[in-house]
Order: sequence, then C-alpha cells, then structure tokens
Amino acid sequence: MAKRKLALKRPKPSDPGKWASAVAEAKAKFKVYPSAYANAYAAKRYKAMGGGWRGPNNKVKRDG
Repeated sequence: MAKRKLALKRPKPSDPGKWASAVAEAKAKFKVYPSAYANAYAAKRYKAMGGGWRGPNNKVKRDG
C-alpha cells in the first residue's frame, strides 16, 4: 500500500505523446534503458520539445 501512495505523488508528463517520443529517442541512443543517463537525456529532450510536468514538486530543498 505504501508503494501505491508513493506512485500517486510522482510528477507526470503533461504531454504523454511527447514523453513517449523522448523515451524512444533515449532508447535508440543508449544501449541500456532505463538508466540514469538515458532518463536524463529523455527528460532534457522532453523539455526541449516543450513538455512540462504535472504533480508535486520533487526538487531537493536546501537548508541554507
């Protein structure tokens, strides 16, 4: 049940079609998917295509 709550709070792409396209590009470019490099590439391509995110902010907050 805890996993389900965590999954509901993750940011989701606002344009699933663009996200799918970005993921397809990452899968073609990298031998291993999912990986940190491939996901970062997909996220960067998605943002370049004009995509955004829906849901809670998941950025790390600084103390100082």
